[in-house]
Amino acid sequence: MSVTEMFSYIQGFLSADQDVREDIRKVVQTLEQTAREILTVLQSVHQPSGFKEIPSKCAKARELFCTVRTQLGDLKTKFPVEQYYRFHEHWRFVLQRLAFLSAFVVYLETETLVVREEVAKILCIEVVREKGFHLDVEDYLAGVLIMASELSRLAVNSVTAGDYTRPLRISNFINELDSGFRLLNLKNDPLRKRYDGLKYDVKKIEEVVYDLSIRGLAKEAEAGGGE
Repeated sequence: MSVTEMFSYIQGFLSADQDVREDIRKVVQTLEQTAREILTVLQSVHQPSGFKEIPSKCAKARELFCTVRTQLGDLKTKFPVEQYYRFHEHWRFVLQRLAFLSAFVVYLETETLVVREEVAKILCIEVVREKGFHLDVEDYLAGVLIMASELSRLAVNSVTAGDYTRPLRISNFINELDSGFRLLNLKNDPLRKRYDGLKYDVKKIEEVVYDLSIRGLAKEAEAGGGE
């Protein structure tokens, strides 16, 4: 093979690779749009009247996840299954956002932490790497950390809406989450930076709970909840 032929072959390979990446980017753009629509639906729970609408907003979000599953199904067809990590950078961010949105919906519905398997089920993707397009554990953890930040905001807005018990429950949940992350030896720099943000979320929620306590509202909330 001559030098010219070799570089012509390489150019063909690069062109084919670029075509695959462009196809992936197009699908990812549709995923990002749907993720924004889901977020817009869920953001309304932060409004004073939003807490009464949580069930309906979660139901609407779950309807939109049907679109997400279709789009992810399309994405799976755009590259060879064994090359997941070669192209992972293209959908990593949106997959983390979708993990966050899944976790937030489940928390709003049940006030529990969604497991990785449940997120994968919501998105209709795999958990096990060998089975194909899957939810990487670090993408799942990143989504959970984004949710923690959203819950710190929810705690503040709960007080504004006159719901004094919710911040106490969020505080307990976030403290348990923080304890769980402390068990992990995080080597991934972006994930570790996100975890550093969790410390600020914990502090922010503690300040909300402290403010309720000194105003006597925490005791009233607990008494009301026990009746």
